[in-house]
Amino acid sequence: MSAGGGGLGTAARREVSPSRLREGLAGNPARAIALAFLLVIGLGTLVLMLPAASADGSGAPPMTALFTAVSAVCVTGLVVVDTATYWSGFGQAVILALIQIGGLGILTGTSLAFLLLTRRLGFRGRLMTGAERQQTDQGQLRQVLLVAVGVTAAAEAVAWISITLRLLLDGYSLAGATWRGLFHSVSAFNNAGFALWSDNMIGFRTDAWMLTTIAVATIAGGLGVPVWQDLRRVGRRWSRYSLHSRITLGGTVVLLVIGFVAIAAVEWNNSGTLGAEGTGDRVLGAFFASVQPRTAGFNAMDYGEARVETLLVTQTLMLIGGGSASTAGGLKVGTFVVLMLVVWAEARGRDEVVAFGRSIPAVVLRRAFAIGFLALVAVSLGTLVIAATSTFEPEEAFFESVSAFATVGLSTGLTPELNTAGRLTCIVLMFAGRVGLVTVALALAFRERERRFTHPEGRPLIG
Repeated sequence: MSAGGGGLGTAARREVSPSRLREGLAGNPARAIALAFLLVIGLGTLVLMLPAASADGSGAPPMTALFTAVSAVCVTGLVVVDTATYWSGFGQAVILALIQIGGLGILTGTSLAFLLLTRRLGFRGRLMTGAERQQTDQGQLRQVLLVAVGVTAAAEAVAWISITLRLLLDGYSLAGATWRGLFHSVSAFNNAGFALWSDNMIGFRTDAWMLTTIAVATIAGGLGVPVWQDLRRVGRRWSRYSLHSRITLGGTVVLLVIGFVAIAAVEWNNSGTLGAEGTGDRVLGAFFASVQPRTAGFNAMDYGEARVETLLVTQTLMLIGGGSASTAGGLKVGTFVVLMLVVWAEARGRDEVVAFGRSIPAVVLRRAFAIGFLALVAVSLGTLVIAATSTFEPEEAFFESVSAFATVGLSTGLTPELNTAGRLTCIVLMFAGRVGLVTVALALAFRERERRFTHPEGRPLIG
């Protein structure tokens, strides 16, 4: 009898444990996302260390495999070895799989987590969210998954066909063109920046077909699931878009234009970057250079030859990033726009922060400032560590830190020269920038509580 009782007790404990695990993950999706990414990174590192993954069959050192796995899963694109020559076909396929898992993981994970968040809001919060989204059911998890997977598959398929056709016309074999088309379509849409050419996209710097395909796929991936849902739901009726979609689309267009104008003006006569090309190719190069910091990281010009002003503009675009719940990294367009609106309202002496006729609640403003502050701290610490442990100049270390944290992948050519401390710093920055900010945003949102009292006011001096 005792044996039977023991068996039942063990079985009961085994049945309760998964349930508790699911409840724990549902109650803390931020932790679930972080743990999932760590698991994929660990598995990816082990696979990339296999002899079959490297071109010479010797197997990648642990640090090289770890750095590459983190960069792929966090869709960054920084590399310490040449992706085209160091990794075998199997190794490149593993990198492609890690990019796809990382991109889809962020798309679905963050979207579902924020939908789960709406269930925890009070009645007033759900009512306001439903009115803003023009939806009556915030539990449409299946729809979110279908939109995320459907848009990903469609966009990658179109880019795959386009790139494959271009390479076939360029003399590649059918197998070679198909494989490279697949790899770069996934890398572009997921804003990863990995390329199977040693010079990345510099060899295509005058190829409008190739660069336009990559740029459009990058922009599409950087908009995010909420924007795709609005585009699918209301089409081109701007007045029916949610506030998030308006901010993301409007901010994206403005930043692309500012980046294009600034880079074109600075690099127009620089023979090391755009100056050696014709007028049309200079325009194409400036446009591509404006798109990629947001945050894909493909480069069609040598950033080691770029002027300081261009690097500053590029760093700013990298730090801002793309849309929320998208494959892009950075602070996100919405966060940046909210911060700018706060500054604008304060400059005009207004208590209310307004965007497109909608008042932005104080809790959103606080969250934006918290994320912005943490991002600046992370980049500053990363810059300090890289500069202190290497011979890099502070501005070079800063560019590398911003690129890693914003999961962009652009570099002035110093990434392979990073020592162990520098590589570990970039690994932490990539993970923090890809998963950390999402985790912080969700954690802050899930801790949101409605208080029934307020403390007496105090006014410390500011400025």
